Amino acid sequence: MMGLRLSRRMRAVLIATLLVGLLLFLPMRVALGLAGLERLGVSAQEVRGTVWSGRIGQLMLGEMPIGTVRAGLSPLPLLVGRARFDIARNKGLPDDIRGALTAGFGRIGIDDVSGAVPLGRTFAPLPVASLMFEDVSGYFSGDRCGHAEGRVRARMAGQFPGLNLSQGLSGIVACDGDALLLPLVSQSGLEKINLRIWRTGRYVAEMRIETADPALAAALGQAGFASVGNAQLLKIEGNL
Repeated sequence: MMGLRLSRRMRAVLIATLLVGLLLFLPMRVALGLAGLERLGVSAQEVRGTVWSGRIGQLMLGEMPIGTVRAGLSPLPLLVGRARFDIARNKGLPDDIRGALTAGFGRIGIDDVSGAVPLGRTFAPLPVASLMFEDVSGYFSGDRCGHAEGRVRARMAGQFPGLNLSQGLSGIVACDGDALLLPLVSQSGLEKINLRIWRTGRYVAEMRIETADPALAAALGQAGFASVGNAQLLKIEGNL
């Protein structure tokens, strides 16, 4: 019987050792897949390294390019059943970014993200060139927006005669029912963008410009805006 007990103990130790070894050297690529982050629209051109210290090449969040980042799983959130992958790109450049991708217990989202995300033509014809995040966190619980906080600033592409949007538009992210809402306002308060993003990646963006200037209204009309009272409105829908 003693020999049998020893054999069981040895098997338990061996299994535990194998599990620890698997966890220590688990490839980052496998860990991202197990966390189900593709449900957030996460994709990458290349993933290297272990779950604790890896590199994600050309990380994408939907159609938004995050770039090549260092990544590592944070151990403490695992105690509450949440996988938090810290990411960072620190090169002393204006588009440096840091934060985390998180998933667990029916929730998925981002935590403590600061930095710039170039958009290119992601929201075209809406003239938004990039988004600057300042400690932004937000997650979806099931299909609903569960929590959102932090500031976002939109940098605009191009110029419209009669408008000064050089300072961009900014606002505090929030939940709006099922959607994550970015309510962005210019310094004058006359230009506004409401960007709503759903768990599925669907988005609706509306840019509203208050103006009584017929010349500006005509220029905006040529850019795709429609007249709504004393305002010009551009609305687009799509999927990230």
